[in-house]
Order: sequence, then C-alpha cells, then structure tokens
Amino acid sequence: MSYTDNIRTFVRVYELGSMSAAARDQRISPAVASARISQLEDHLRVRLFQRTTRMLNPTEQGRLFYGGAVRILDAIEEAEAQVQDITQSPRGSIYVAAPLGVGRRFIAPAVPDFKEKYPLIDVRLRLSDRSVDLTAEGLDVAFFLGTPKDSTFKMKKIADCPRLLCAAPSYLKQRGAPQSLKELTDGTHDCLNLRFPGASEFQWPLMTENGVQRCAVKGPFESDDGDVLTNWAVDGFGIIMKPYFEVADHLQSGALVAVLPQHSPVEIQLGCLYPHRRKQDPKVRLFIDFMAERSAAQMATIMLGVQLPR
Repeated sequence: MSYTDNIRTFVRVYELGSMSAAARDQRISPAVASARISQLEDHLRVRLFQRTTRMLNPTEQGRLFYGGAVRILDAIEEAEAQVQDITQSPRGSIYVAAPLGVGRRFIAPAVPDFKEKYPLIDVRLRLSDRSVDLTAEGLDVAFFLGTPKDSTFKMKKIADCPRLLCAAPSYLKQRGAPQSLKELTDGTHDCLNLRFPGASEFQWPLMTENGVQRCAVKGPFESDDGDVLTNWAVDGFGIIMKPYFEVADHLQSGALVAVLPQHSPVEIQLGCLYPHRRKQDPKVRLFIDFMAERSAAQMATIMLGVQLPR
C-alpha cells in the first residue's frame, strides 16, 4: 500500500464519515481501509480519528491534515494530467452519475463508443433520479435535468429540454381530458409524481397567462424512477409531466397524447456539473466533451421528429 493510497483513503473516510462507506467508494475491504488509516497514523505519530463502535470523528489533527491532504491529491492529479496531455494517452477511471432517463437514453449507449476511442479510460456509471453529492460520492461528472442549485461546481449546458403534460388515450377516455389547472390540484385527475427523499420539485411549474404557476398536483401514484411513471401513464393510470425526449416514442405511436397544451411545463436544461479542478484532468475533459456533443446531437434528432402541441 502506497502513501498516496493511504492519503486517498483518509480523505474519503473524512468526507464520508464512515470507514465502510469509504471502503466501498475505494473498492477495497473495510479491513484494508482501516489498515491504511492506521499506517498513516503511525507515520504521522498522531491519531486522525476518534473511533467508537458507533461513531468515527476526526480529531483536531485529522481536521488539520485533511486540508493538506486534499492539496496533495490535487497536486498529484494536476501533475498526472500534465503528463497525460503530453503523452496524449489519458488513462484511469471516471466516476459519473446521471438521472435514469438521461443515463439510459444518452450516456450509457455512448459509453462503449467512448471506451473504443479511449481504451485506457474506464467509466463507472451510476444512474439514479435522486440528487447526488459530487464531493461526498467522489464523482467526476454529474449530469442533470433542471437548474442546479450548487454554484461551487462548474456547469456545462448541453441542450434545452421542452416538457409537456401527457396521458394515455385510455385514461382520457375514462376520465376525460383536463380543461384547467384546477383539475390537477383538486383531485379531479390523477397525476403521477416523481418523488424521493430530498426532492425539491414536487410541484409542477406550468405556464399561465400570468406567468409560471406552481401547481401542487394530486394523485395516488408516485415513484423515484421516472421510467416507472412513464409506464404507468402508458398503462392508463394518470397524467405525467415529462421532457419530450423521454416520451417521444410514445407520442409518435399514440400511446401517449399531450394534454393542457396551453399550460406547458417550464422548459428545463440538460447539462453536467463537475468540480473545478476536474476540468484539468484530460480524461474528464474528453468525457464531458464527447458526451455533450453526442447527447446534443441525439436530442436534436429526437426533437425533429416531435410536433410540439400549441
């Protein structure tokens, strides 16, 4: 085990607050993670963490060492990036997160092509519709739909994403087509909601003559997986709010139809976030540029085949 590995493990234990979580993040066993911390403490002749059976907290020396440890790792990454720029052979692993819909439709299908072009770079992709913490989860890149709140990261916009409200013909035949926003909020219609712990958008932002109105919609179904909501809508269980790219095929086949086109949802954007220092890393830069170009082209192709409701 190298001294640098020990420092990397220490930083992740400090940031995650858990030996086992850091071990999973580093893809090592908890025993190895603990051994690395012990070796580091022996080398420094200080205790970096106070350990109990239930808690692990950094000592004052641990808090002081963390700042220097991060600077050391940043310097190593920058030096490696400079060497890779010269050799033009970037290598290593990239840790990426993306929403389920974006990941399944744009990112995951493009990963094999990226790997073919850059065979020395490995991609570790995690898909989830929940919010992610780039720092705590050790991510290099996180794709998003919407407007990110954290301004401490760099952002690259990829494409604008119009949205719509839609439902299955079978649902509309049984319940009728909604004529006003009030029908979405008073229980007249069933709305299918994307919800998960910490979710911020549990209201639908819809356009009106007086600007944007945030509607607290009602319905008996909710999920933390956007594709589950789409399947429920296709099966006739309610109305969904979706980006066009996620339901384009269903719109073209007639499995879903637009409703309340005069009250279209606020447009969102597809983009990605990354820590400032990661842009220095050539493999991260190559991955972001590759995926942004591929995703923007795919999005444009999808939108060409969609007739926007008016």
